[in-house]
Amino acid sequence: MRETTLDTENKSNPVRVGLIGLGCAKNRIDAEVMLGHLSSSGLEITNDSESADVVIVNTCGFILDAKTESVEAILEVAEAKRRGAVQRLLVAGCMTQAYANELMQEVPEIDAFVGLDELDEVVTAAVGDLGRPSTPDQRGAIRLYDAESPRLLSTDGYAYIKVAEGCNNPCTFCHIPAMRGQFRSRSEDDIVEEAKRLEKQGIQELVFIAQDTTRYGEDRGGETGLGQLLEAVIQQTDIPWIRFLYAYPATLGDDVIELMAREPRLLSYLDIPLQHVNRTVLKAMKRGGDGQSYRRLIERVREMVPDVVLRTTFIVGFPGENDHAFSELVEFVRDIRFDHVGVFSYSWQEENPGAALGDPVPEDEKKLRREKILELQQQISLDHNRSLIGSRFTALVEGALEEMPLLTKARLARHAPEIDGRVLINDGTARIGDLVEVEITEAHPYDVIGHIVGSVRASKRDLKQLPVQG
Repeated sequence: MRETTLDTENKSNPVRVGLIGLGCAKNRIDAEVMLGHLSSSGLEITNDSESADVVIVNTCGFILDAKTESVEAILEVAEAKRRGAVQRLLVAGCMTQAYANELMQEVPEIDAFVGLDELDEVVTAAVGDLGRPSTPDQRGAIRLYDAESPRLLSTDGYAYIKVAEGCNNPCTFCHIPAMRGQFRSRSEDDIVEEAKRLEKQGIQELVFIAQDTTRYGEDRGGETGLGQLLEAVIQQTDIPWIRFLYAYPATLGDDVIELMAREPRLLSYLDIPLQHVNRTVLKAMKRGGDGQSYRRLIERVREMVPDVVLRTTFIVGFPGENDHAFSELVEFVRDIRFDHVGVFSYSWQEENPGAALGDPVPEDEKKLRREKILELQQQISLDHNRSLIGSRFTALVEGALEEMPLLTKARLARHAPEIDGRVLINDGTARIGDLVEVEITEAHPYDVIGHIVGSVRASKRDLKQLPVQG
């Protein structure tokens, strides 16, 4: 089947390509670039992979569960190919940079791999003459897309921009650098150009992302930093909402916090992935800082930006996390009262730099610890959400709620796309991408309920998460 050449000349029945996207927002951008190349080449893009001639599985290889999900998706498409329902199976994403050789041996139905450095070759992989599939260079990726790369957005009302790729941090729980490569930043001009293009497409929110966003520009000789980049985009576009993910605690500069304090369009939202607070555990993770330094950092941020919304992530069950270390983490979460918290159980993988540390904490204990943190945070989040009742906020409409189509889902500035809660509105008149004014009437641990009280004109007015006076 690998030698089959698909008929791209049949205009009445064009080749249909579907993509199964897995993993993080950075992987989503790679998928959008691939879809952009495919669409600009005249191929038909479908959201229904079951009706596609070609299916691309864009894999994630970060943790064991993600790898398992990716392999299951590949096997499902491989079975469809054996039945004749799919003509070609392509595999892209992080797993191509680390596991392509194994996948080629285990899943002979794979027709081609699209490595992280080969996004612009996806059309050839989808419809060109193929022999035996070649594997991408199994070292870390070295390329990075630019503003000239075509993108077919898969989001409504908002878009991500990847400001850098790769990572130089030595965290022992993560083998991203082995797949994504060393940290490398795009130029400020290129990022601003892409922001302008996205603005022309009507987006209302721009989200800067990278593995280590606050380190942006370090590898370019310090010609520009994240604060300068954000200011340039603010000055040269009118996009109402701008935020960035993620803030590495050691490289979050005061210039960024000061800009957040004075510039209404840079949302008062910080996602600072702390991972833990016990110094022994953090040392084993090869991360700096401790509970005391993190407390000082958060205190400084809250002093400079009183309305800041804080999110973090923690890993429980890491080697060396004894009862005392976990109790320290619980106390920290209780004291700091983050707005949003994500908790992951440690996922041992032989590829991780810290694999030699083993996996001494039993899975049942990891689960109990994770549930304890989440239960604690549920009450904290509920308290935060209850404080919103009766106030009015700007919200970005995302469309009908899948589970209950009569409800409209939207996000406040305090809700980052895909990872936080949302505001649910009993109003079907708002369109996707609209900025509306909502009054919060009800609170739940993750979501809030509200109703629309007006529309918001997209401009440089204050669109941050501040109650509307009056």
